[in-house]
Amino acid sequence: MARARVEESGPQARLSDGTIARIVPSGFTSGYELDVDGTPQSHVDLDDPTHLHFEYIARMAAVIDRLRMPGQPLTAVHLGAGALTLPRYIAHTRPGSRQQVIELEQPLVDLVREALPLPRGAQVRVRIGDARTVAEKLPPGLTGAADLVVSDVFAGAQTPAHLTTVEYYRSIARLLDPAGVLLVNVADGAGLAFARRQVATVREVLPEVLLLAEVQLLKGRRFGNIVIAASASPLPSEWLPRLMAAGPFPAKVAQGAEIDEFARGARIATDADATPSPKPASSVFER
Repeated sequence: MARARVEESGPQARLSDGTIARIVPSGFTSGYELDVDGTPQSHVDLDDPTHLHFEYIARMAAVIDRLRMPGQPLTAVHLGAGALTLPRYIAHTRPGSRQQVIELEQPLVDLVREALPLPRGAQVRVRIGDARTVAEKLPPGLTGAADLVVSDVFAGAQTPAHLTTVEYYRSIARLLDPAGVLLVNVADGAGLAFARRQVATVREVLPEVLLLAEVQLLKGRRFGNIVIAASASPLPSEWLPRLMAAGPFPAKVAQGAEIDEFARGARIATDADATPSPKPASSVFER
């Protein structure tokens, strides 16, 4: 297993917007966290890639575990690198998987690769550039071939507006196999207006949708992360028990009529009128 190259002060890199990315030992569990401008972005445990400390990542992994047969290699595209937590998880649980990662910041990729090296044999190719622009230029052989596309892109604590629109989701959905699944990390707070709009927008492109989140969050009572799982094909009902149990706290899994009600009245986001995700209060990250 690779060894982390993290000193007491923590390695760091300055990103293009002037913010500082740092790799720091986790103060809450084993492993390390990637922190960007005070916002925890990723957690990695090099000794155990299946140790997924962030709740929403554990819920994404629960969906990934249901794809194809257990242990079967996947073709995956990740928009947003973070500390490469999910690519590490897939490489460990499904050896031989082919993975593409798109990340805007070369200094961030260099920092993560140096401080938290990928394991030998991981077939992870990183492409640098804007997630949407690079995704639209991926090799033709990936069109219709991906079992999984993950959209988890943040500039600081917000998802940029151009990565929340129906045009964006159409551009990345074309990568999916007919039974492939899109996972989207949506951060929102009280009222969930942004999340409701995102569900309506994703469903315009991929009609089969599940939502996974902690119960109080789905009720719009606090800020947090909601995972959208979407596909052109029905998502099997036998997935539900494992999805509901995923993460340190049991998840609510919304589907069918609940999705209809959740997105009722929400406008589809377009390139002409989209907004970035809401910025959380700094107290959100005081754990």
